[in-house]
Amino acid sequence: MSTISSTEVARVAELARLALTDDEVERIARELDVIADAVARVSEVATPDVPATSHPIPLRNVVRPDVVGETLDRDEVLAQAPASEDGGFLVPQILGEE
Repeated sequence: MSTISSTEVARVAELARLALTDDEVERIARELDVIADAVARVSEVATPDVPATSHPIPLRNVVRPDVVGETLDRDEVLAQAPASEDGGFLVPQILGEE
């Protein structure tokens, strides 16, 4: 059963100012029907006794420990910059503020 018509696709394309050929409208309507059917099938099996999940496999945050390491010398870095002032990089003003 078709849930998304070519007329609806053409209307949305027009609202989005997309120039689609008739063949593209028909193809997109068919593709959207496949997606709508898949969502409907999932909705059929999503019952209250099935827990909602965002991912099929449990995830855990894998991060490395925060270890302080050697840093660059500020004066050495600033010496390579096109311009610096008061221990920081001097960049062009972009917002028109003082």
